Amino acid sequence: MGQSQQGRRDTPHTSLMTPSKPALKSVAETGRTAATAATRENEGHGRRLTAAFEALELFPALAESRNRVLRLVREEHTSAGDVVAAIESDVSLVIAVLRIANRTAAAKKTKIAQVPKAVEAITPAGVEALAARVNTFDFFERIPGWDAAPERFRLHAVATQRAADRLAREAGFEERDELLVSALLHDIGKLVLMHAYPGYPGQVHGEAQTPEERIHRERRELGVDHALVGGVLARRWGLPPRLATAIERHHSDEVEGESALIRLADMLAHYTAGQPVEPARMLKVARTVDLTADQLRSVMFELPYPQEGSQRRQIDPCPLSSREIDVLRRLAEGKVYKQIALELSLSTSTVRTHLHNTYCKLGAVDRAQAVLLATQRGWL
Repeated sequence: MGQSQQGRRDTPHTSLMTPSKPALKSVAETGRTAATAATRENEGHGRRLTAAFEALELFPALAESRNRVLRLVREEHTSAGDVVAAIESDVSLVIAVLRIANRTAAAKKTKIAQVPKAVEAITPAGVEALAARVNTFDFFERIPGWDAAPERFRLHAVATQRAADRLAREAGFEERDELLVSALLHDIGKLVLMHAYPGYPGQVHGEAQTPEERIHRERRELGVDHALVGGVLARRWGLPPRLATAIERHHSDEVEGESALIRLADMLAHYTAGQPVEPARMLKVARTVDLTADQLRSVMFELPYPQEGSQRRQIDPCPLSSREIDVLRRLAEGKVYKQIALELSLSTSTVRTHLHNTYCKLGAVDRAQAVLLATQRGWL
């Protein structure tokens, strides 16, 4: 009796320790099912992202930006700087100009990451043709498939671009033209995720407030973040690798260089819009580009409005000689002919000759117009 009871107790215990063949088969099938599900999920992500990449081929430009570009390139005496500035105010126009410029023969050896060089490569006529056929949107007219996304995206992109430009001058960053592009395109991956996942950004970000909290939510919920996707998209478009790298690394934990300036500019854009940021993290990023707390305070005080007299970029070739620039600069300071002549060790008549030549070269009628034109073109 005791032995029989013991046998009955041992049988179920042994079956748990040594699974039967049907049990082993069940475990294997479960594993295969899980692996298949994971594969299908990854394939689903891939298809979603690919479709979103293709949708962005039709991302529209702001109608006003497009119209300004067309107006400028059609004028008889157009400043290259004004054309570049009009293009740089719009995400779609920058992408279109860079993509076409990087298909040219000259770009095969060295990729183009700057709008001034891109405009030079495709010529004003090419810019006009491009702008004439680009898709557009207007704040007062919603277009199917985009709603208000292009306008919200453009506003933050331009705010980040302006902040990056101000930071670059403060930090002495030399690649200003390239930074203006990478800052404008830094969040392009968000447009991809918006098309790929209907719940983005609201459901994905949830209660996240700061840029850092949002990026962590993206990684947790989607397995990717908008910075990484943006870098992939930039490479897909044939843009320079360094530009793609700056975009994909601007939320990296080890951010540095151009990516660090974009990261800090992004924080400043959120700050100037009244959105939460992390002060300690801002200061940490600022220190990676050798900016002190006092320098960062100065930039924060000036934004979102640019400081008067801010440094313009010299894009148009200057027709004036170095001596004519010296004379005109002193004239702009309010000095009279005798003072200018004394400082430059010239005769008064020579000063007058330099100014006469300057007026002719600039097409100016008087000293005030000459100073204004030279300042607008970035020559003073």
